[in-house]
Amino acid sequence: MTMSCTKSVTLLFVLAALGSGFAAPAMAQSASDAAATMAAPSAAQTKAEKKAAKQQARANKSAELKALEDAGYNPSRRDPNYPDDLQKAQNKVNAQKAAGQ
Repeated sequence: MTMSCTKSVTLLFVLAALGSGFAAPAMAQSASDAAATMAAPSAAQTKAEKKAAKQQARANKSAELKALEDAGYNPSRRDPNYPDDLQKAQNKVNAQKAAGQ
């Protein structure tokens, strides 16, 4: 063998060894992996759940504000006794809730 032929063969072996070392082995999907994939919610389902949660939170806040307004709190009024006005309304609402239980 000549020197260039020996270099070519050596280079071929080195490349083959490197190529086989970097290749990821192919494995079958296990049953637990398949179950985890199927259990993950889709993007549309997650978006719908987030939207429903936001709507529920908004409804709760609106109901709370309505109860405070019914108890005498006016959020748009410029009241120099702002914290006291709100606290009185909160106390009224809490008393009504306690009486209702």
